Amino acid sequence: MKTFNALLNDEAGFIVSAELVLISTIAVLGLIVGLSEVALNINNELEDVGTAFNCIQQTYQVEGFSGHKAWTDGSRFQDSFDFCAGEFDIN
Repeated sequence: MKTFNALLNDEAGFIVSAELVLISTIAVLGLIVGLSEVALNINNELEDVGTAFNCIQQTYQVEGFSGHKAWTDGSRFQDSFDFCAGEFDIN
């Protein structure tokens, strides 16, 4: 009974544990907020990259060549406008 009362009244490690729980909780909340901001900024950058790829001019033209007894025709490609291909269509 004497040992049980000694353990029941022992509060030497309680304050340290409570402080560690409080510090850990604040650290986890800070990590959650920080990681959500990182995820938002990564999504914004990927949207910018997708918009940049969408704005690339895909039209090209190669003129024909001719020389000593030989010639070749040219080549041409015209890209048409894609649906939802505007700069601000990705939200």
